Amino acid sequence: MNTLPINIPPTLKVTQEQFELLAAANRGVCLERNATGELIIMPPIGGNTGKKNIDIEGQLWFWNRQTHLGVAFNSSTAFRLPNGANRSPDAAWVSQARWDALTPEEQDTFPPLCPDFVIELRSKTDNMEPLEAIAHLTELWQQRQAYQKFRV
Repeated sequence: MNTLPINIPPTLKVTQEQFELLAAANRGVCLERNATGELIIMPPIGGNTGKKNIDIEGQLWFWNRQTHLGVAFNSSTAFRLPNGANRSPDAAWVSQARWDALTPEEQDTFPPLCPDFVIELRSKTDNMEPLEAIAHLTELWQQRQAYQKFRV
């Protein structure tokens, strides 16, 4: 198979529906989308990072298997976040109650929720901006929890 470089104009914005079509048509490509609709193509990772990622994923999976408290996900899972972004953390976990609240269709596509717990391993070449965005999502989740408690 021939490979071709992709040059994406910085002004290109991708809707949720377009993102889902692109992802389905390009299963071997790790795609993400930020909150403003910009398409992000994630490069493959190196050996040491892959080794660390599988260790992290394995530990989360093993903990979840022992506790039966929720559902663990690897880096191939993209979540449709409340801010409109589609992101794939290196590892993620969602409580069973929140997972069960999704419809089967939502579970089969990009789950429309922010995971309760995420792990993002920073490699040597990672830009801090996307990692800071993930940290911001954790803050959004905490704010959501505080709002729900306040609403009672």
